[in-house]
Amino acid sequence: MEYISTRGQIAPVSFKEAVMMGLADDGGLLLPNPMPSVDAATIDAWRELDYQALCLEIMTIFANDLPGPVLNDLISRAYETFDTREVTPLVFNGQQYILELFHGPTFAFKDVALQFLGNLFSWLLEEKGETMNILGATSGDTGSAAIYGVKGKDNINIFILHPRGRVSPVQALQMTTVPDLNVFNIAVEGTFDDCQAIVKEIFNDLEFKAEYRLGSINSINWARVQAQIVYYVYAALKLQRDAGAQQVNFSVPTGNFGDIFAGYVAKQLIRPVIGRLILATNENNILTRFVLEGKYAKSRVVSTISPSMDIQVASNFERYLYYLYDRDPVRVSSTMKDFQKKGEIVFSREERQQVRRDFASVSINQDQTLETIRECYKNTGYVLDPHSAVGVAAADKLASTLDGPVVCLATAHPAKFPDAVRKATGREPERPEAMKGLENLPSRCRILPADIELIKDYVKQNAL
Repeated sequence: MEYISTRGQIAPVSFKEAVMMGLADDGGLLLPNPMPSVDAATIDAWRELDYQALCLEIMTIFANDLPGPVLNDLISRAYETFDTREVTPLVFNGQQYILELFHGPTFAFKDVALQFLGNLFSWLLEEKGETMNILGATSGDTGSAAIYGVKGKDNINIFILHPRGRVSPVQALQMTTVPDLNVFNIAVEGTFDDCQAIVKEIFNDLEFKAEYRLGSINSINWARVQAQIVYYVYAALKLQRDAGAQQVNFSVPTGNFGDIFAGYVAKQLIRPVIGRLILATNENNILTRFVLEGKYAKSRVVSTISPSMDIQVASNFERYLYYLYDRDPVRVSSTMKDFQKKGEIVFSREERQQVRRDFASVSINQDQTLETIRECYKNTGYVLDPHSAVGVAAADKLASTLDGPVVCLATAHPAKFPDAVRKATGREPERPEAMKGLENLPSRCRILPADIELIKDYVKQNAL
């Protein structure tokens, strides 16, 4: 398997090279070439596998330059940190199928990818005898998951930017109370889009990137997407095997398009098992407007009770654009440059039709989110976090238009967002043991303005 850029200006690279490159050197995003798919016999065999075995089968396709025993060990070590052998259990709460993605060490779906990626980075650096400085931006959960994936490792320092005051208090504490000296938290005076733009601009400074050996843990890194493909395949095949479903749909709360793009790749991989992908947004609905109106246009970021989705510019959108534009890297590159200037992309009638074939979408506001948490708890006793509730509400709205069951992705433990849960249900969500007492731990964080040069200076001062 080789990897190419959406902008077409780099030679194909191997999986190992793709992981270390993160953002492609031409400013594009890396994709597997060709997009793989498997036959019916393989799908039948995969139905009988547990999560780790299925993960090995899928990752072997995408990471075929890693020795099999090494890949198996990386997978085993990544998921032994989860509190269930099933890794991402599929449950039925009496009304919906819920895919619980929050059983890792930081209780968010980002753990599924970042526990694997942290181990992978460490192994690749050891193999080369090198060090790395990871630079990433978070709207809430990526930061803590990435930190827990690499904390204490001798060959990695990690710098995480988060928007000051725009993540939940628990999310902030999970990042800033990690005492390991290779962890550096930066609270940026701005939005997540500001943080993400700064990180991308720094990675586009190829001289700085090389001099300070920068690595990416954001979903611009292909390995993040690759690890997330697995749980779509796992849940779909489990429902086929155990419930006799012919086709399985997914409802995905998303802001950065990474999680749902993993679903898009999973759909190509095991056609025709996966049906529609519901793209569920909150008031920051640039992606819903894209699906329903055929225009991808920036707007003002709105602070909501589902802060990890408070994003206007979705960093993974370019990957889908590459396929929508019939794999034309010249057109992708030109369009993305125009978007930087104009803040919008308008699509043709034929392109809008293709988008509607690939995705359904609906935007859920905060009142609807709270009502969904309230009703789900009242009717089933199941507690949703405010991001997962966006996905459940979207599935409820669109279920009548779909064939087959809908799996709603539960992306975070409700205890990470106690204010929203308390407001909806009148009760405090029960904290897992590992979350208790965070408020009493010493916290380390540097507050900086959204200034790229100041953030570069901070990285320079603390880089390995």
